[in-house]
Amino acid sequence: MTMKKTPLDPDKMQKFISEVKHNQKLREDTYRERALKLYPWICGRCAREFTPKNLSELTVHHKDHNHDNNPLDGSNWELLCVYCHDNEHSRYEEMRFGTSNALKSSAPASTHNPFAGLKDLLGKK
Repeated sequence: MTMKKTPLDPDKMQKFISEVKHNQKLREDTYRERALKLYPWICGRCAREFTPKNLSELTVHHKDHNHDNNPLDGSNWELLCVYCHDNEHSRYEEMRFGTSNALKSSAPASTHNPFAGLKDLLGKK
């Protein structure tokens, strides 16, 4: 049995995508605002303190990595600076997949030695 594919209406698709993004933003704003009211404006890893001026650099991290798990008591959140947040997600990816993407590169190892012949050059003095 073959299903007939109907072409997607670009206007409907754009409207759908816009609604999804809008709803995601509303959800993020809601838990972010709650987290900022619940917790002191300090990174939970590096202890960097934040002010209203640099508050945009403080993120809400979901401890279980599920952005839909937002209990009202904030038990799945911690405030992390953008740097510690990136580090946390990198560590999570390494744990989940066994290695970082940087280590999965198929590029050959470098064979260039910048100090080759240095002893000879120094010995000529």
